[in-house]
Amino acid sequence: MKFLNYCKESYEELVHKTTWPTRSELINSAIVVLSASLLIAVIVFVMDFTFQHIMEFVYPN
Repeated sequence: MKFLNYCKESYEELVHKTTWPTRSELINSAIVVLSASLLIAVIVFVMDFTFQHIMEFVYPN
């Protein structure tokens, strides 16, 4: 009985008390996350590329 009550209350909260983002808010948030992820990926790539060349200079083949 407690489990059914929990499920019912959870459903009521999700349907009536939760504020969901609008489509435009969701798209804007997704663009921000995508941009930040790409920026971090580029920074890590540049750091890796730089350190690789530094190590090749320090330890030549």
